Amino acid sequence: MYYYHNYEHTLYVIDKAIEIAHGENCTPREIELITTAALWHDTGYIRTYADHEEESCVLAKEYLPGYGYSEEDIEKICGIIMATKIPQTPKNKLEEIVADADLEYLATDDAGPKADLLFKELRHLNPLLTIEKWNQTQISFLRSHHFFTPYCKEKKEFLKAAYLEKLTRDNS
Repeated sequence: MYYYHNYEHTLYVIDKAIEIAHGENCTPREIELITTAALWHDTGYIRTYADHEEESCVLAKEYLPGYGYSEEDIEKICGIIMATKIPQTPKNKLEEIVADADLEYLATDDAGPKADLLFKELRHLNPLLTIEKWNQTQISFLRSHHFFTPYCKEKKEFLKAAYLEKLTRDNS
């Protein structure tokens, strides 16, 4: 059951990717590629949970030519999609933007409720996952996570740090 990875998440990532892209002074063409990648970044979930990013690329390569995307465009889009795979390893500005957009929720007032949805989704897959283990996983992840774009470093990092502080305080 996809409580977190659903169409609402996809629409959110698209919105945040466009916001970050404007903050990073992207061209209209770059924004088109970013938006397309954000739209397709989790489509692989329809086939598999593990390695869904790779499946998202398979689907993009299958369908995007029908929408006029060149092979070169699709390779860029797949690079952007793969940059969302945890641990994130973006190699250029467009990949950094969508990687940041995918996890931007960590720097919002909705971080807790969205994390609860992700926990519910993961618990559906693994009924042995406890809330205590989940909270420790979140704390560990937040301590190692960093935003890539200057926009998110300036506007989001301190908000994510506040969420980590609250989570750490609530679970000590």
